[in-house]
Amino acid sequence: MEKLNLFFAQIKDISFWQRLFHWRKVRTLSFDAYEEYRALAREMEANRDNIEKLRNRLTDISARNENLTQKVRDIELLAARKDASLEELNGRMREHSATINELTKKIAGFEATKEDNVRTYNENIARLNQTKESFESERRKLNEDRVREAADRFEAMKRQWTEHEADVKNTIIRICDVNHVNYIDKVPFRGNPDNTIEISGEYIIFDAKSPANDDLSNFPLYIKAQAENLKKYASQDSVKKSMFLVVPTNTIDKLKQLTYRLGDYDVFVITLDSLEPVILSLKKIEEYDLADKLSPEDRDSICRIIGKFAHTTKRRIQVDQFFQKEFIDLVLKSEKELPEEIQKQVIEFEKSEKLNPPTEKRAKIISIDELQKKSEDIEAEARARKLSLPESAEE
Repeated sequence: MEKLNLFFAQIKDISFWQRLFHWRKVRTLSFDAYEEYRALAREMEANRDNIEKLRNRLTDISARNENLTQKVRDIELLAARKDASLEELNGRMREHSATINELTKKIAGFEATKEDNVRTYNENIARLNQTKESFESERRKLNEDRVREAADRFEAMKRQWTEHEADVKNTIIRICDVNHVNYIDKVPFRGNPDNTIEISGEYIIFDAKSPANDDLSNFPLYIKAQAENLKKYASQDSVKKSMFLVVPTNTIDKLKQLTYRLGDYDVFVITLDSLEPVILSLKKIEEYDLADKLSPEDRDSICRIIGKFAHTTKRRIQVDQFFQKEFIDLVLKSEKELPEEIQKQVIEFEKSEKLNPPTEKRAKIISIDELQKKSEDIEAEARARKLSLPESAEE
């Protein structure tokens, strides 16, 4: 730039004589100035390129600046949102702090009453254990009472079976005394039956049979064998071909067969309660001198009466068996389904109850008139109470 300025200064101030005599110097200076100009031009071109690059860079920087500005605005918006969220969280924290303080107070109250609660719990557990022990003791006592009562009933049943032979003998003797029937202490034929009575010159055998133990499963086979064993009496003279086996009333339900037709003789299984009607029906024949002199009508009447006695006896046994089963089922159901408190009261009332059926006095005939009058009184009371009676009871 220095030589270019010097060239332009010389050209500006050059004189005619200098053009003539110093042109060479001017020319040399012009070349140097030109070179300097070219260098300056190149530098200017480079500067223009740099300026363009700087302008482009400035454009990029402006775009980046706008992006950064937008990001700054976004960050500021996000910061504002975060500040709002932070404020909301601070509000929730204050609420939670209040809840925590309240819970802390409650915990402190619980801790304060914890010992009382534990003590109360232990006392309740102790009372519960005491009640449980008392209940267990009461239940054991109740079970022991039930077992004892069952054992007593079973012992009474076994005692009844043991005394059955004597009861049958005493009952037959009483019936014979009351109804003037001949009881044979010592029979005039072979063998030794338990009980023998004489009606119209015939000996009628009543053998008492009872179980040997509490196992009644073999009792039907035992009765069948005893019925077959009576053959030793059936083959002898003057022994009636109809013989009787008397069993305890509480075993009759175990027997499916009550009549045995064994060729030339028959065996009937009856209970102690059936002795009197059976003996009375047999005694009815004694009113006739000889059986072969009876008219057909008399024979039919006798057979009808005996059949009626047999049917009535069997029906009574059947009804007693039915109600016996129903009563047992009812008692068992009451023990299983009633609440324990009610069961205890039931047991107490049961202990205080006592049934006193009419006692039977020896050598006293049961009056049919009294029985009929009693039946009429019952029917009259039923009608007064507007109770319906079965047709058989009203007839």
